[in-house]
Amino acid sequence: MATVLLLRHGRTTSNAAGILAGHQPTELDDVGRAQARRAGERLAGIPLAAVVSSPLIRCRQTLAEALPAVTPAVDERFTECGYGDWTGKELAKLAKDPLWKVVQAHPSAVTFPGGESMAAMAARAVAAVREWDATVNAERGPDALWVACSHGDVIKAIVADALGLHLDQFQRLMADPASITAIRYTATRPFVVRLNDSGADLTSLIPPKKTRKRRTAATSDSDAAVGGGDTGGKI
Repeated sequence: MATVLLLRHGRTTSNAAGILAGHQPTELDDVGRAQARRAGERLAGIPLAAVVSSPLIRCRQTLAEALPAVTPAVDERFTECGYGDWTGKELAKLAKDPLWKVVQAHPSAVTFPGGESMAAMAARAVAAVREWDATVNAERGPDALWVACSHGDVIKAIVADALGLHLDQFQRLMADPASITAIRYTATRPFVVRLNDSGADLTSLIPPKKTRKRRTAATSDSDAAVGGGDTGGKI
């Protein structure tokens, strides 16, 4: 079967501000545009059989920077999770909501108030990536590569499925802005070939200094940022 390159959008103004963007039309900031261009440099020379995008502008801007000569197909199933009433709120404040602990420990049980369930998000995303992969494989053969540009939680859900993990384990995964995760699907099992690969220098693993101005979304080091967040990795 073919290989999908899951590209997360570059950093947005909401990521930088610690806001859960959800379906809001938040755009890339200057760092995000640079991240997207660097992703494009990494993709240069790869013969892509298809390029698919979430409909949200931050993904379309990422592809415009990374692959300016390509007009991507748009698939609603790759859009961000519908966070409902959580949309547009500060992650630091959301971390105090009782639902936050459920999102961390038991996401398969979570339906965001006024929004979507995480299980529904995962189901639509996995169905989309498998359907697109089967189509690419049928049209271009098992050696074909294609790109899907999406969002942190969506990519994590797809990776969890590929690894055979329950959705409740997907918070153990990371998908940094403009990172690439590669999954090769076969008749019997998927292979996760690359995971959260941004080509970054290893100094990006040094945790950023925490200040009052730059509060993280989590109340502890064990919490995952809903929506994927911005880990502070260097360009």
